[in-house]
Amino acid sequence: MSNSFHRLIQLLRLRRVGMRLALSYALLLILFSIVLLLPISQIRNMTARNEQFARKEVQSLLYVQELSVATENVGRALLQFLTVPYEQRVPEYTIVDEKNRRIDQLISDLEASLSDDEQLNSLKLLKQKRAIYQQHYLDTVNQLEDEGQDAAKTSFSTRVKPALDALLEQSKIFLKREQELIQAHQAEAQMELEKTGTMVAMLSVFGVILAALLAWLTTRSVVRPLARLETSALQIAKGDYQTRFIPSKTEEVARVGEALNTMAEAISIREQTVERLAYYDSLTGLPNRTLLLKTHEGQGLPHQGFILMDLARLKVINETLGFDTGDTVISDVALRLKTVISKNTASQTPWLARLAGGAFAILCHDVSKAALEDLHQRIDAAMDEPVRCGQHSVDVSLVYGFAITAAAPLPLMTLIRNAEVALYAAKRSANSSAWYTDAQEASRLTHLSLLSDLRSAVRGSELQMWLQPKLYLQSGKAYGFEALVRWQHPVRGFISPAEFVPFAERTGYISMLTMWMLEQAIVTLKNWQDKYPGQTIAVNVSTHDLRDTSFPDQIAALLRQYELNPKLLKLEITESGIMEDPGSTIELLNRLRAIGLDLSIDDFGTGYSSLSYLQRLPVSELKIDRSFVIDIDQLPATQGLVKAIIEMGHGLGLSVIAEGIETAAERECLRQLGCDSMQGYFASKPLYGEGLQKWLDALASHAAD
Repeated sequence: MSNSFHRLIQLLRLRRVGMRLALSYALLLILFSIVLLLPISQIRNMTARNEQFARKEVQSLLYVQELSVATENVGRALLQFLTVPYEQRVPEYTIVDEKNRRIDQLISDLEASLSDDEQLNSLKLLKQKRAIYQQHYLDTVNQLEDEGQDAAKTSFSTRVKPALDALLEQSKIFLKREQELIQAHQAEAQMELEKTGTMVAMLSVFGVILAALLAWLTTRSVVRPLARLETSALQIAKGDYQTRFIPSKTEEVARVGEALNTMAEAISIREQTVERLAYYDSLTGLPNRTLLLKTHEGQGLPHQGFILMDLARLKVINETLGFDTGDTVISDVALRLKTVISKNTASQTPWLARLAGGAFAILCHDVSKAALEDLHQRIDAAMDEPVRCGQHSVDVSLVYGFAITAAAPLPLMTLIRNAEVALYAAKRSANSSAWYTDAQEASRLTHLSLLSDLRSAVRGSELQMWLQPKLYLQSGKAYGFEALVRWQHPVRGFISPAEFVPFAERTGYISMLTMWMLEQAIVTLKNWQDKYPGQTIAVNVSTHDLRDTSFPDQIAALLRQYELNPKLLKLEITESGIMEDPGSTIELLNRLRAIGLDLSIDDFGTGYSSLSYLQRLPVSELKIDRSFVIDIDQLPATQGLVKAIIEMGHGLGLSVIAEGIETAAERECLRQLGCDSMQGYFASKPLYGEGLQKWLDALASHAAD
């Protein structure tokens, strides 16, 4: 029975709110249609019955009333008939007979129209009394003709008049009964009308109750599930994605609930995915820096150790074998680190995380310096085996930075920073590992302060442009200078270029130094045009400058501003800087050459340039590095190498200059090898200020001689 009921509900789709509402409105419409049609039907019935009543009962009443009048009239007519003279009787006969016939006709009409049994009985009595009256009337008429008026009057008084009164009385009884029937009919119609009103009122009350019941059922089947839906949605909005909406019997609400449950599940999956992307490395599955800080920040404890590791030569692996190989190496290193960590015997398992690139971190709790060294050795041992990447076998090694807390705890961020300082110290010293020390912190702080001081130095004229002369080897005549930057700090005093130039390159401020040097060189050359015509100044250009596509435009703007011949300004580019991105660099060098600048390859022989690229470079000069010049007069093999470089340069149509010449023997050897020019302490140290002016004055006097 229950299954049949459920199948019926399913068949009728009563679980749908739309179907329920449709049925509810249909029931209400039917009910109110009944309420409306029932009175109309009753009124129509009453109207039809009233019409029938008007046709029969009222007509009967009229017949009875007319019968009573006709009976009275016939009495008066008969009495008139008995009192008139003989010669006037014939017309009176006609009148009396006509009235008698009318009485008979009315009785016949009543007999045809009556349906009430009591009235039919009364009509029967009326007919009988009519017959008695008719007989006495005929007898009286005969007596009138035979015996005269007196005998007829006596007979009328004794026989006809009583019979006629009886007939009149019976007609009145008949009339009264007919009136009673009409009143009864009216009472019945009134009762039916009241009954109809009561039924309409009851149906209306039933309709209101039914409407209220349907509204309550609809509200109960919709509002309550919607309230539960709202509660579930609010729970989901608060982050409780395990909340599930209990299925409702209402189909539409059930579908919305299923959609809400599906949405909660999808959001939960996306939330987990987002959380995993936010807190875990997608390549290795290890926690990332964000999760490391979130888990351990604010839990600084004594005797914590932190190891920061960086995969050596990862950039070379990516550039040589591809990023897929690099990812394989990173994944393999992560797996090895997990294996080492899992075998750790400490009470608390170290926390392994992957940071950016090839960097990994290990946070150890309750450890000593010896324990970190032991872990370091086990990790190094795990890295001995090369990583197999398809057909390639890649050796892996890590560079380590160690930091540890003593009795006083440190915030995790401070511990990470200390390990990072130690790691960079290891890289700068070309060691595989380094421990954090206060000296490293002081050096780091010094470099940080250099950043703001360097900006101030450019604006405050703390930088100086020193010039080192270049001379032809055959004639000894000076033809130009190389510009070298120096920094005279107002507090720290002289700061070596070896300290702040690499720092400027790492931080991106080298372009600011380059543009300052270029402007100083152009201004100086502009001032020399009259006194020292033909002298050139060469400015060193960094690798960072060669990546800036706007660099040629900036130089061209300076030359236009000071109206200087571009041939007087030279640019020196390192060989390694050219080979970092040969295609883009050659394009930029061609733009510089198009301006009219002479270009020189600095430190030639120390890089890895290809001859195929060398012949495409728009340069006019090769500069042999100082490492080939030192004691060249005593090194035959070096002489052969330098001679080959000089001949190659000449073969490409380039002039060749050697830098770092400090002795006459070195100068003479290079001259014999065919080198064109020289630069070094043997000719002159870098000059500035008064010393430079004296050298220039001597140059001018020598030119005058």
